[in-house]
Amino acid sequence: MLSNDLLMAGLLLLAAVSMGAIVYLLLYPYLSGERRTDKRIQSVTDNKARRVAAKLQAETTQNRRRQVAESLKELEDRQKAREKVSLRLRLERAGLDMAPRSYWIASVLGGLVVGASIFVTAPGLPIIVPVLGAFVGTLGLPRWVLARLTKRRQTKFIDEFANAIDVIVRGVKSGLPLIECLTIIARESPQPVAEEFTDLVEQQRVGVPLGEAFERMMARLPLPEVRFFAIVIAIQQQAGGNLSEALGNLSGVLRDRKRLQAKVRALSAEAKASAAVLAALPFTVMILVYITTPAYIALLWTTQVGQFLLVAAGAWMTIGVLIMKKMINFKY
Repeated sequence: MLSNDLLMAGLLLLAAVSMGAIVYLLLYPYLSGERRTDKRIQSVTDNKARRVAAKLQAETTQNRRRQVAESLKELEDRQKAREKVSLRLRLERAGLDMAPRSYWIASVLGGLVVGASIFVTAPGLPIIVPVLGAFVGTLGLPRWVLARLTKRRQTKFIDEFANAIDVIVRGVKSGLPLIECLTIIARESPQPVAEEFTDLVEQQRVGVPLGEAFERMMARLPLPEVRFFAIVIAIQQQAGGNLSEALGNLSGVLRDRKRLQAKVRALSAEAKASAAVLAALPFTVMILVYITTPAYIALLWTTQVGQFLLVAAGAWMTIGVLIMKKMINFKY
């Protein structure tokens, strides 16, 4: 009987010791700090991996920025080398298919017409006035018309340029090569986008490198949007990357700039109207007074004091117009 009790007590003691050992083994990582050490090692390892990944991403971004900066610097250096713009290039920017000789002939004829018109309509004026009119008609008026035509052509190009970039984005996403997308733009886009891209495609077909073709395009259209487009294409050809994503971002930027331009025009419309009224008021009053009492206002150009006052008034009027133009000319 006693031996059975001892055996039972021994078994219970062995079970208790085994249970205690199991509990100790389960609780040991928490009691000894081993689990805390493992967590700390894991966190340090994860942080190191994150730092390495962030460093690699930062190096990749820095390399792409360096490539963009180098491309911009190279384009700026080439632009400075071609800083002198020839008359033929100005005519191309305005979209005029004429030789410089024809331009100068038309300018001289225009100057003669302006000078003769002043001399015939106002024979009492000093001879210097028709001469100055002929000079302005020969050198000033043609250049102003050329600048206006160039500005209008560039505005039309910018209005349709975002749509042309969207054509490239959709074409690249669908698997078409870049040159095929450019051909579609040259065939289906309105002018002057079609004209510029047609010239680009024709140069590419005769063996001109795409970078050089874009340089000629930037010479004809010295716009930041065209420069950005050429840089994106150049970087994609040199370093690779997602061309559709880059051009899609560029298209979004162009559309945002267009919306901002429309907003600026709407907000500055009142100021421009006021400036136009103030600039035209002296000339309107002068014409009305000349129609009603010409002898009264004729003293301005028949007497020496009147001519001096007229020149002074013209100078102050020019200064006022330039100041108003500076006030309403917003940069965006």
